[in-house]
Amino acid sequence: MSETLPTVLDIEASGFGRGSYPIEVGIARADGSCCAFLIQPLDEWTHWDPKAELLHGISRERLIQEGYPVRQVAHWLNDELRELGKAYSDSWGYDNTWLSLLFHHAGMLPRFRLEALRILLSEEQQALWSDTKEAMIAERGIHRHRAGEDARLLQLTYQHTLRLTERMSR
Repeated sequence: MSETLPTVLDIEASGFGRGSYPIEVGIARADGSCCAFLIQPLDEWTHWDPKAELLHGISRERLIQEGYPVRQVAHWLNDELRELGKAYSDSWGYDNTWLSLLFHHAGMLPRFRLEALRILLSEEQQALWSDTKEAMIAERGIHRHRAGEDARLLQLTYQHTLRLTERMSR
């Protein structure tokens, strides 16, 4: 693999809008490996959207039992991303809000920036994005709406759109 892949971060949440909070955070690293952590909800995090649960398939009970404490997840993110200084997200508005909430409740500052993935994309890549993403899901049998898998999907879609546009410009 000649090109360097962007490090992509994805967050699954309890729902959208007011009162929602992060329930899983995943990273696809530059080498293509990925990992994710479930997040134990704080007592004051009570918002739960059953429709969101239908998408990601993670129950609140599972988070309580298997999730990692907020502070531990924030530490892990800083350890993973401090040197790079940034990660990319396809839903910057939501993900940045949930990331800020996570770090606020951990009593820590993020040692990296979250940036919108689209700033890396050419117009040609943007035009190919949707179809390429669907093709990657079908081809790889990717389980959607889990943070690690979604981060890797975005990374693969980036890589494929880049290769397609490079071929087209030759």
